[in-house]
Amino acid sequence: MERLNSDHYDVNKLADKIFDYPQVCSSVLAIDSKIRFAGVINERGRLVAGGMRENVAPLESEKDDEMIFMELALRVKMRKEFDKQLGYVNFAMASRERALAISVPLGEDILYIVSEPDTDYGVLPKKILEIVNS
Repeated sequence: MERLNSDHYDVNKLADKIFDYPQVCSSVLAIDSKIRFAGVINERGRLVAGGMRENVAPLESEKDDEMIFMELALRVKMRKEFDKQLGYVNFAMASRERALAISVPLGEDILYIVSEPDTDYGVLPKKILEIVNS
């Protein structure tokens, strides 16, 4: 597995970058049919672009989505507290029984991806970061 390093992803450059969020989400969904959801969440925990892949049933309710998004925004803010000591977060990943979730900071917003649990987690983050950095 290829290691992700600072040459692949520069968070400082992304702080001022202007993203076409719908295009980023579409490009991420095109990576792999196992990706269920690709969306951008703002710093207040609101979905501002993207969403579920067509013809895929959600694992949770809309109300649960709202809670997940708010919790994600809070978690990303809390991680920033350690940027000075540990460096910037490139991405965070959670492997659950029913899903693989990846979050990528995009300036103040967050690209959030949910995939099937058997997705290749060694490859997917690299492909996502290539889209974000292109």
